[in-house]
Amino acid sequence: MRCRSIFIAEFVAAIVVFFILAVEVGFAGDRENRSGFRRGQFEQQSQGSQHQSNDIDSRLSRMLSQQNVTPIDTPSQDPNQVILGQALFFDRILSGNRDTACATCHHSLTATSDALALGVGTGTETPEAISIFRVRGEGRHFVPRNAPDIFNRGSTHWHTAFWDGRASTTDGVIISPAGDQLPSELTTPLQIQAMFPVTSRDEMRGLVEDAASGNELAAIDDSDFTGIWNALMVRLMANETYREMFAAAFPDVAEADLGFQHAAIAIAAFETEAFGMNDSPFDRYVGGDANALSHDAKKGALLFYGSANCASCHSGTLLTDQQHHNLAVPQLGPGKDPVSGLDFGRFGVTGESQDLFKFRTPALRNVAETGPWMHNGAFSSLEDVIRHHTNPQQSLTSYDPGVQLFQPDLRELVISDEALNEWMLEGVDVDGGSLDGNRVRLLVAFLQSLSAPDLQARLDWVMPSSVPSGLLEDGIPEMD
Repeated sequence: MRCRSIFIAEFVAAIVVFFILAVEVGFAGDRENRSGFRRGQFEQQSQGSQHQSNDIDSRLSRMLSQQNVTPIDTPSQDPNQVILGQALFFDRILSGNRDTACATCHHSLTATSDALALGVGTGTETPEAISIFRVRGEGRHFVPRNAPDIFNRGSTHWHTAFWDGRASTTDGVIISPAGDQLPSELTTPLQIQAMFPVTSRDEMRGLVEDAASGNELAAIDDSDFTGIWNALMVRLMANETYREMFAAAFPDVAEADLGFQHAAIAIAAFETEAFGMNDSPFDRYVGGDANALSHDAKKGALLFYGSANCASCHSGTLLTDQQHHNLAVPQLGPGKDPVSGLDFGRFGVTGESQDLFKFRTPALRNVAETGPWMHNGAFSSLEDVIRHHTNPQQSLTSYDPGVQLFQPDLRELVISDEALNEWMLEGVDVDGGSLDGNRVRLLVAFLQSLSAPDLQARLDWVMPSSVPSGLLEDGIPEMD
């Protein structure tokens, strides 16, 4: 396939060269007779274009300053913690049934997400596989929410974690689902977040009945976070290689005092180091390179920070206000509420009616590579995401699962109910408005400028060749 692509590229290049030579020959005889007026006209046009470009840069620079957009930080990490975190991130030993790793839903082959609307967690029939190759086990549910990307999550600008913001470090006050059980060593949202996927029955821990198959984590009560974390450390410290890696990563902590919080700190260190990217065209532009963005991307940025009002939520350096908003996104999947099968978003954390159907604004770096989009992966194109923002009522009522969802067994889990739609639309947080096709195109051009160069090639190097348990999540399905 690569040879064929090279051939096609060379063929197209040959045609371009031929065309240029033909143009040169055709106009060679006329060069001597070209008037100074034409040259002057060209120079005036060139100067006009330059003036327009300078004007765009000036306006965009003011907008970025007003939005307090600064170059994103990439905090340095302890190398030994990064090495330990890499192994833990890709090791299926952290799941109750030993069939799911952190990387299963946040793999480097799928741009740190899983390229699914809703993921397939533990209990899978294909434990060696990720993304579309991963098959739900009998009686298993989809993971209720979309696996978000994890780019730049180590930035010091972050103070929340999860779609519903149930973990936070706002104003020095740490809040998490574990309450007083959360170890005091954890200080950042990324470290705190790493503590909880292993406690989720759908994602990594397993169902109660899995205890009969040797899953000691499955028998622990859901509220006993400390018990789950301690059981995981027993697993890890039974491995000589892991004991050595923990000792190197945390030399000042006695082996008897090591807890899963140290594993979470190492995983966060790895994620910060591996996925902290600050060289997208947009990042370079913010850093002072006026030529880093294309003309269309700059015009899209003017819309983003101007009349399209995207930056009212996608604000600041992270391109998120870290607040929660109701966009009236179609309801699909098993939901988080066991009674209704709905996902009430932030309401499930606060119990406040004004938080119904609200979800945290996602950050946008590398967003063009991390679909499907929304908290449940309801949309499979950026254009449709933008259009939903401009007219959520029309988008919600005309939603077509056959077009948006490529997981056939998920399409039947879309809840299409007029009363539910009206309920969600009552509290919708985005104004109507309209964007013509060209403006949508320009916004997409800007969003594409948020992608780091050579992204997939850089992510390929993130995967280790092995992990201490031998249960590497390499994303390659076992073939018959």
